[in-house]
Amino acid sequence: MKDIVSLSINPTIDKSSTVEQVVAERKLRCTAPIFEPGGGGVNVSRAIKKLGGDSTLIYTAGGLSGGMLRALLEDEGLRSRPVEIRGMTRESFAVLEESTGRQFRFGMPGPQVREEEWEGALEEVAATAPQSGFIVASGSLPPGVPADFYAQVAKVGKRAGSKVIVDTSGEPLKKAIEEGVFLIKPNLREFRELVEKDLREEAQIEAAARELVAGGGCELLVISLGSAGALFVSLDAVAHMRPPTVNIVSKVGAGDSMVAGITLSLAREMAPRDAVLFGIASGAAAVMTPGSELCRREDAERLYEKLRSEES
Repeated sequence: MKDIVSLSINPTIDKSSTVEQVVAERKLRCTAPIFEPGGGGVNVSRAIKKLGGDSTLIYTAGGLSGGMLRALLEDEGLRSRPVEIRGMTRESFAVLEESTGRQFRFGMPGPQVREEEWEGALEEVAATAPQSGFIVASGSLPPGVPADFYAQVAKVGKRAGSKVIVDTSGEPLKKAIEEGVFLIKPNLREFRELVEKDLREEAQIEAAARELVAGGGCELLVISLGSAGALFVSLDAVAHMRPPTVNIVSKVGAGDSMVAGITLSLAREMAPRDAVLFGIASGAAAVMTPGSELCRREDAERLYEKLRSEES
């Protein structure tokens, strides 16, 4: 298996709880909270481990919450390299309304990250980058980090011989595409913003996706379509992959689990189409678990086999 490095420049501590009913202007009595490490790159590394793989996680950490994040990651046995920052690691909160099954999610913007701090994260990536493996740069950018940060990660990856996978949105994704990366995984809204077109029909989406790949922005493009599955596009293939039908408990971490499933499969030298199929199965497995638990290996593997049998 090829090495995987995962980067989280804006990690978080995910706090989740449940309440009978969400009512405005009333003190709500929640159940005991669950604390888990979170944020794009963090969840990718966590999901890779849950799927039976391994990775090296590079992440920023600061303040009391940063110490808690380090402790939570150590408890999960992740191989990680923290980059110290002065700001306090952010927290996010999700609450499940028991009476309706609805989930309310609140995300914080993250601390101010100084230039020497985000440059330190880049240096850590350069020192850890595998010569023939993968670098996954995932999540939002905190205040102070420039929009071309993931483009700079892509440059580091190219110099090292790594294939860079980027999962973000907005200007940071545009800058990364301008530099050129191996794979991106936007959802449909993020893809529309990326190409600056109000795409509605499937043929329009496919045409825009082909154009992006042909232009060299990325080698592989996976557009997450939610309950409709995903659109996979490469230079020589286009495939609309349908997801399995599962019971939805929580959508937290589904996208990160999908990226983890794709990356791990590629690192195991699985064909890109099959890797994306396993990623879809991993994302579906994640929505079956409560809070921010992410995917379970047995569910992902079972769903993958089901999808494969349906395609054959």
